[in-house]
Amino acid sequence: MVYNGCGQTGSGRINQACEVVLSELKCDFVGLALQNTDGPDVKWHYAAGNINEKFKRITVRYGKGIAGKVISTGRAMSVENFPENISGKALEYPIMLAEGLKFAYAVPIHFKGIPKGVLLIGSRTGQSINENQKSFVREAARRLEQKLNG
Repeated sequence: MVYNGCGQTGSGRINQACEVVLSELKCDFVGLALQNTDGPDVKWHYAAGNINEKFKRITVRYGKGIAGKVISTGRAMSVENFPENISGKALEYPIMLAEGLKFAYAVPIHFKGIPKGVLLIGSRTGQSINENQKSFVREAARRLEQKLNG
C-alpha cells in the first residue's frame, strides 16, 4: 500500500487491526491518525470503540495534540488523569475531549522511516496500561506500518 495520508486504500484491513487491538487490550478506544501528504496537518482516520463520529472531523497541527506531538517527536506518549496532568490546555487534546478519554497511550507509525502516523489507545475510566500492554500497542503499530508501507 502506498501511504497517501487521507486515502482509503486498505481501510478495511486497518479498521480490522484497530478492532483487534481494542478487543485484545480491553480498552475503550483505539484510533489511527495520519499526517496529510499535502501539508503538516494530522487527521484521525480510523477508530474502534468510538462513542461518536467526531474523530473524523478532528485535524491537528504538526506538533499539537497527542497525534501531532507523537509524529513530531517520533516517540510514544502517555496522558494520564486527563485533563489534570497535561501541559497546555485541554482544548489542545481534541481526541481526548471528543471521546471522553481520561487515559491515552500513543505510539508513532513510520512510513519509510519517518513518523507519519499515530496509533492511540485510550480509556474513559482512567485505567492505565502495563508495560506488556504497551509492548502490544508498539507491535500493533509495527504491523500497521507494514500495511502502510506495502
